[in-house]
Amino acid sequence: QVPLVESGGGLVQAGGSLRLSCVVSGRTLRFLKMAWFRQAPGKEREVVSSIWNNNATVYADSVKGRFTISRDDAKKMAYLQMDNLTPEDTANYICASGLISTVSVRNPRAYSDWGQGTQVTVFS
Repeated sequence: QVPLVESGGGLVQAGGSLRLSCVVSGRTLRFLKMAWFRQAPGKEREVVSSIWNNNATVYADSVKGRFTISRDDAKKMAYLQMDNLTPEDTANYICASGLISTVSVRNPRAYSDWGQGTQVTVFS
């Protein structure tokens, strides 16, 4: 069973926007933090943004001011609104969830469940 399923990726021209969605199946979100990671070919997986259950957020420096993470616990959904996309944003975007803990949100070990990812390709 895949606990997290992403959607919304695709091909977009530079300067355009995409909204990614992640649905969490079989569990509640009230005790979980959610995050979006991305991984481009030949590069390490990096955290894009995380959101706690109190709606506090963090963003990678590379996406600050362009991306917005949000969550809807009633719908068991997390979102990533991506605006002003650049070719450097091209990557597989992966949704993750984990219990609130002292582990850094930039550490993949902070997350217990992962989706398969949705591809975002930005052309100029």
